Amino acid sequence: MRLAEKTAIVTGASSGIGRAIALLFAQEGATVVAVDVTSDVVEGGTPVIDELAKVSERSVFLQGDISNANDVQRIVDDVAGRFGRVDILVNNAVVRGGASLVDTDEAEWDRVTDVNLKGAYLCLRAAVRQMLTQEIINEARGRIVNITSQHGMIAAPDDFAYGVSKAGMVYMTKQVASDYGKDHIICNAVAPGKILTGKGGKAIDPKMLNYSRERTPMPRLGTPIDVAHAVLFLASDEATYITGHNMMVDGGWMAR
Repeated sequence: MRLAEKTAIVTGASSGIGRAIALLFAQEGATVVAVDVTSDVVEGGTPVIDELAKVSERSVFLQGDISNANDVQRIVDDVAGRFGRVDILVNNAVVRGGASLVDTDEAEWDRVTDVNLKGAYLCLRAAVRQMLTQEIINEARGRIVNITSQHGMIAAPDDFAYGVSKAGMVYMTKQVASDYGKDHIICNAVAPGKILTGKGGKAIDPKMLNYSRERTPMPRLGTPIDVAHAVLFLASDEATYITGHNMMVDGGWMAR
């Protein structure tokens, strides 16, 4: 129960990594506000709110587009009004691209960066504004965990817009930690390596899987719960004197 009496917003919570984070947080005692543009599950299965309800009746699902400032503010205001505070924000919602620089048209650039970069900024801004009004509890007014990527630090093969967006999230993590540390707002990130979420398409293309296996020293690729455990640590009171950090959960990818 490491998150007992905490309220946590998790974006992109319907599927994959976000879903695993939301469910683990609920199991650890948090009131989870699962946010997504859709309740459909990419990898199939029951909606996340149905699974959350098996763990905690306090959890809720709020539909919203994080690239829309009005939606983001509505969600944060709703959570603060219902539960009194926003203890944790997990910035996880993401869309992938799939093209090199010369093949990335303006529409593709806008689609990817609107969610991954602008959406993260809007969520950070709304959450920090709310957190600044809150009482300090265990040295924190609020905790933020951004989901970045190893491809925010090294090239993302044929995925230019995605890589740039994740690099921006790495930077925002450091900037928010630096600017608001004095206010007891803690901001860190988790950078997953290759995570098998159950999603199809390019994610499981044999060429891409072989590339990931060759880059990963550990003898398996990652799963959503691997990422969720790292996020749980950074979102909990156990993570003391840590801010501005981008924690790799990559099986050693970035060590090679």
